[in-house]
Amino acid sequence: MFSIYLRSFILMLGLTPMISAQAGVVLNTTRVIYPAKDKEVSLGIHNSGSGEILAQSWLETDPENPDPGNLPFVVTPALARMSGNAKQLVRIIYAGSGLPQHRESVYWLNVQEIPQTADENVLQIAVRQRIKLFFRPAGLPGDPLAAAEQLEWRLIDGNTLEVSNPGPYYVSLIQLGLHRGTTRLLREESRMLAPLQRVRFPLEQPGTGGSANLRFVSINDFGAQVPYQAVIASDRINLATQAFSQPE
Repeated sequence: MFSIYLRSFILMLGLTPMISAQAGVVLNTTRVIYPAKDKEVSLGIHNSGSGEILAQSWLETDPENPDPGNLPFVVTPALARMSGNAKQLVRIIYAGSGLPQHRESVYWLNVQEIPQTADENVLQIAVRQRIKLFFRPAGLPGDPLAAAEQLEWRLIDGNTLEVSNPGPYYVSLIQLGLHRGTTRLLREESRMLAPLQRVRFPLEQPGTGGSANLRFVSINDFGAQVPYQAVIASDRINLATQAFSQPE
């Protein structure tokens, strides 16, 4: 039975001479910050293509296990018809209760374009974009733009790198690397640290000798990439400072 379906699918592909690759929805931001004092926040979407589409928007708590559930937000319009080169404002409204007030909460905002017209024998694909939405309660201590500088790093027994986030803000990291001389001990492409979270990374080359050089990039509220560096010594807390260049 499976082979029949497979042959049918291949036959369908053979009858489809082209795949539509028109430009589609473009978001005007890479992340959304929702201060609790605001009644709503918004972002702009742009249909950069020439054809008409439907733009569907919704929030999720976890991209790995998507379940909109009963989230304390309203996204409007949830479905918008957009002509070619049209722009649309998407508003996000918080219900006013149900979220922790001592730390940030994070959600994933999805915007999916659904093509409305198709020529014969053209396969069109719905493209979805996903960005983070951070809900930020009022009165949180510290500066969110300095949250990466508050991360606490240390080496444990020469074979594990530990990082703790003592603050109330999420910290998004990319290009995390640890080296001792020319030897790479750790490479992590991306990691988001939740408030009060502690994470341990096993080293690729365990050892007991000396300090190691840490470099990473933090993505701030504006989507800018800010490089950091630190010298990590064993069994004591170390803080990173801003660097002048991106990690290699």
